[in-house]
Parts: sequence; C-alpha cells; structure tokens
Amino acid sequence: MSSRRGLLVLSWGLLGVVVAVVLAVGTLGGAEPTPAERVRSLSGQVACPTCAGQSVLYSDAGISVQIRTEIAQRVEDGQSDDQILTALAQAYGREALLTPSASGAASLAWAIPGFAAVVAIAGLAFAFWRWRPTTTEVSDEERSRVEEALREREVDGGA
Repeated sequence: MSSRRGLLVLSWGLLGVVVAVVLAVGTLGGAEPTPAERVRSLSGQVACPTCAGQSVLYSDAGISVQIRTEIAQRVEDGQSDDQILTALAQAYGREALLTPSASGAASLAWAIPGFAAVVAIAGLAFAFWRWRPTTTEVSDEERSRVEEALREREVDGGA
C-alpha cells in the first residue's frame, strides 16, 4: 500500500513540476514584437467609439482608421504601449480601453478568476486526498460466517 501512496505523491509532484514549467515558459518574454505587431496588439485593446463592442482592429469606421493611424504614429515615435494607451484613454475616455486597469477596484476583474482557480484546485486536491482507498481488517469469525453462508448457498442452489 505504501508503494501506491508513493506513486501517488510522485505523480502529484510531477504534475506540479509540469505546471510550474508551463507557467514559467508562458510568462517569459519572447522576442521583441515588431512595430506592426505592436500596432495590431494595441488596436485590439481599444474600443471603436462608434461601434458597439468592437475593437478598432476589426472596425472599418472612419474613427477606427484614424485611431489605428494614431497608434501606428505613436509606435513609430517610440512611445511605450502604456503611454499610447494612456493617451488614447485621455482622448476618448477610459471606457475606450477594452482591458480593465490593474489597480483599484478594477483589479478585482483580474484577481477573482485567479483566486477562484487556486481555490478550485485546492478543493480538488483535498477531495482526492480524502477519497484515498482504505483497508478493513476482517476477523476470523467474520471470515467463517461468510464461508458458511457460501456453503449454504451452494447447498440451496444445487437442489
């Protein structure tokens, strides 16, 4: 039984290592994005002022074309993504940004799903830990009663 428990601990440990490696690889920065990639990414984060729920990246409205041009110009001027988004929020209002800020009450939009995932994983781990198999010792008296009942069944079934 202890080898099974050891195997279970080893498998959970291996799962933890895999998750840690995946998270580490996912958070490491890759190659520096090209200016065109930055323009595309930033355009996807800004809402079209005249289109309901559409980003300027996918909108053909005149204002969206202007905003994409402004983003491209700001990228070309060497501004950071934060500077560009701040300037657009000042020009078109905070609601023009499709991603909530990471500060204040809006940070809950980022924190609650992560917290819920951690709680769910912890709950599953606890449930699996509690559902481990248990062994029950059988006394000689109980074993003899079962054998007697099986003999009686054979006698009754054979008649």
